[in-house]
Amino acid sequence: QVQLVESGGGLVQPGGSLRLSCAASGTIFSINAMGWYRQTPGKQRELVATITSGGTTNYADSVKGRFTISRDNAKNTVYLQMNTLKPEDTAVYYCNADGVRLRSWGARYDYWGQGTQVTVSS
Repeated sequence: QVQLVESGGGLVQPGGSLRLSCAASGTIFSINAMGWYRQTPGKQRELVATITSGGTTNYADSVKGRFTISRDNAKNTVYLQMNTLKPEDTAVYYCNADGVRLRSWGARYDYWGQGTQVTVSS
């Protein structure tokens, strides 16, 4: 079984920066893609950014130019560098690992982290 361990959330002032990390632990052969999603009360969880094992990235329009996603394939870790943070970025951020293989011949599964709170406020 795979677990996603998140870190880096917290309180930051508007215009500030924060860096989130998420490491996938367990017996893992490969991961197709990793990403970050966020959710606020009463709203559906939305995509923030994703990155494939090949380095292809995708960003929500609301964070383009401010957030940068990166990945260390050797460590099965994904990062989200968040700059010029705005109050509307406040949410619970969830790490996702898509298409996880435990063996080269095995099936693929999806995993989610427990979420980390990011609060942007003065």
